[in-house]
Amino acid sequence: MRPRRPRLGLLALVVAGLLLIQPAAASAAPLLPPANGVLDYQLGGAYAPASSVTIVDRDRTDAPAAGRYSICYVNAFQTQPGESAAFAKRHPELLVTRADGKPLADPGWPDEYLFDVSTAAKRTALLAIVGAWIDGCAEDGFDAVEADNLDSYTRSGGRLTKSQALAFATLLTARAHRSGLAIGQKNGADLAAAGKGTVGFDFAVVEECQVYDECAAYTDVYGRQVYEIEYTDNGRSAYSEACAAQGRSISVTLRDRDVVPRGAPGYVNRHC
Repeated sequence: MRPRRPRLGLLALVVAGLLLIQPAAASAAPLLPPANGVLDYQLGGAYAPASSVTIVDRDRTDAPAAGRYSICYVNAFQTQPGESAAFAKRHPELLVTRADGKPLADPGWPDEYLFDVSTAAKRTALLAIVGAWIDGCAEDGFDAVEADNLDSYTRSGGRLTKSQALAFATLLTARAHRSGLAIGQKNGADLAAAGKGTVGFDFAVVEECQVYDECAAYTDVYGRQVYEIEYTDNGRSAYSEACAAQGRSISVTLRDRDVVPRGAPGYVNRHC
């Protein structure tokens, strides 16, 4: 006797059961910025990029650039200028404080206060705020996040530590990846290995690595996924040296220090 053909209803149940016991598919890896792409660093204000530009980096309050790989700048470890007083009023417990109880400002950016990432509870509370900004980047259509001021602990007068900064950064990378975004390490050459291997950063946006002889620290870890920015107030020689040394393998950009929009006095934007 030939075996009977299984009834369709039973077959459907068997197939459904097999599907249920299969492991869930891993979420797709985020899209990374093009290696050695032409970066337009527009933190001082959005404007239409040149046709040669393949990557645009803008503040989270601006819209992403249509048709370009778009990076969303997030001040992830400090308050944003113009928002510091309001943040201090709403969340005084989430800021590093001085001996007199006032918020501790970044010496180089006195209108930015340092986030207090010293405890797990504070990191969780800050994630609710900064994580919402990251989610907003995804909702607006950005492809990636640039998380600035990872190295704020070096300006905390010993109130914060490297391990605390890395712990918060790990929360941020998980949040970005959950939202489908790549996330880049910003500066902190001594953190590159941990940033890639432990935290999970996907690429690096680095300022003045030629000036401080740090570029290899990033490229040794991130390979061609490094986006270097040199500034005109250091003179043009650092940019020229960077182009000669690594301009064929990574993205090298020259910008004015204030990264003003095209057409504004002092605007400089070069790429090699």
